[in-house]
Amino acid sequence: MAFRSLPRNVWVVTATSFLTDISSEMIVHALPLFLANVLGVRTSVIGLIEGLAETVASLLKIFSGWLSDRLGTRKGLAVAGYGISSLAKPFLYIATTWPGVLAVRFVDRLGKGVRTAPRDALLADSVEVRQRGLAFGWHRAGDTAGALVGVLLALLIVWATQAGALVLSRATFQRLVWWSLLPAFLAVFVLATFSREVAVTGQRERPRLSWRGLDVRFRRFILIILVFTLGNSADAFLILRAQERGLNVLGVLAMLATFNLVYALAAGPAGALSDRIGRRRLLVGGWLIYGLLYLGFALAQTAAVVWLLYGLYGLYYGAVEGTAKAYVADLVPSAQRGTAYGVYHAAVGVAAFPASLIAGILWQGVGSWQGFGPQAPFFFGAALAFAAILLFVFPNLHHDE
Repeated sequence: MAFRSLPRNVWVVTATSFLTDISSEMIVHALPLFLANVLGVRTSVIGLIEGLAETVASLLKIFSGWLSDRLGTRKGLAVAGYGISSLAKPFLYIATTWPGVLAVRFVDRLGKGVRTAPRDALLADSVEVRQRGLAFGWHRAGDTAGALVGVLLALLIVWATQAGALVLSRATFQRLVWWSLLPAFLAVFVLATFSREVAVTGQRERPRLSWRGLDVRFRRFILIILVFTLGNSADAFLILRAQERGLNVLGVLAMLATFNLVYALAAGPAGALSDRIGRRRLLVGGWLIYGLLYLGFALAQTAAVVWLLYGLYGLYYGAVEGTAKAYVADLVPSAQRGTAYGVYHAAVGVAAFPASLIAGILWQGVGSWQGFGPQAPFFFGAALAFAAILLFVFPNLHHDE
């Protein structure tokens, strides 16, 4: 098969992401349940934590990506970023307040801010354009396979400690954190030991952090991504929606396993498909799936329906995540890829803060206002997804001035 001809770095980066996601997925989806069930915080605070940690750290992605362009090296920054995130995880074990959780999430996302743009640039620089979609799709498949393993391990731990319970206990959460540490540190070792640096080509002068210096097509794409992401609140709200519809902790984890299985199976073929039919078509299709599914989440009456929709949600991720990254590489030259990936990830991260905060406020309100209820964030997300599709299909609807 075609993926067997992918270069060494694609396999190493994929293995690193596989291990990292085993670690992350063991705890990240339990975190909103820990905050809500153990610490008793409102959804607006959960939205604040998810959005603020992601947004502030995401600003670092621009600098990190630009620095990798300037230095002409990607590997060192990527390894450092994975190391920072791994060192942050143990502190969740002792967290007893939501500001403590916010601090740990911030440092963890800081590590992601350091590593993400250089890692994606390393991946893009390591593969020929004809296999670019396949490479990013394969990376997403490996990443998501790790997420599936992580969720299944979390499910086993929860089943062994509090089977059938509707809410998560502190002891179970701490056990999840403890077991997540081994794959996290193993991922750092794999990337540091087995990846190879790839020289940045086409670099004639030191890159500058300049919005105007980037391709106009890339700038337009970023503006559309901002519109879409403002409605794409943290998936923590989907988990809370499932629990609100009556799904217990074990059921939530099984639902997440279903999602990751669909995502892992779809990502590779979707990436290869983008090499054949074009990235734009696949992105539009993925956003359309997203909008329809979010309408479904808003209207769902039972936990079983939420579970089914969340499984299908993996099709959106499979179609869009790797394809969008490959599309970025299509739009910019090699010497600007670090900066471009930094801008791309920062745009997603910056928009994630208001997206998650808005979702939390729409659901449960703020202060004395009780909000519009659990359906509201999902109607909002669907509306912005359809708006992004219109802007992408009809570019004259907006201007990059």
